[in-house]
Amino acid sequence: MYGLVNKAIQDMVVGKFGEAAWNRIRQAAGVEDEVFVAMEPYDDAVTYRLVRAASEQLGAPADSLLEAFGEFWTRYTAREGFGDLLQATGSNITEFLMNLDNMHARIGLMCPHLRPPSFRCSDVTPDSLTLHYYSEREGLAPMVKGLLAGLGKNFDVGVSVEHTRQRGEGIDHDEFQVRFDA
Repeated sequence: MYGLVNKAIQDMVVGKFGEAAWNRIRQAAGVEDEVFVAMEPYDDAVTYRLVRAASEQLGAPADSLLEAFGEFWTRYTAREGFGDLLQATGSNITEFLMNLDNMHARIGLMCPHLRPPSFRCSDVTPDSLTLHYYSEREGLAPMVKGLLAGLGKNFDVGVSVEHTRQRGEGIDHDEFQVRFDA
């Protein structure tokens, strides 16, 4: 993953728990880097170790931390220079979700080592859709729930999410039933 992800984890932890908590997490994860370079690729193992150490050090389930991180990520990326691209991806939440792969393709032009997930929408109605999440990385589905909550806030729409099918349950991806409240 790119350093931007690890830097965002650091910023979320420092913002909520302080610098000392971050240093404990970093040390427990065996991560020597004190600064992450946003546009530099890092081994995925670094990110997974940070999440595992944060869970242990903060006494919170990794799934809960990933969900909180997903929501944080929607605001963080806008602040870190991707705001215009996010706005251009869709004028409402449904349009945005339907264009996620196009957005990732544009980001891939700047980040040649990017290995983004893929998203597909089906059963789209004015107040709901099924989101299909494909990723080579395991265990990040809770982050998708948080991303959806954060996007709801960005678009001023209430969002409820149910993780209806998990990868490995006879399918190669995760599915989420997403409902919108105006």
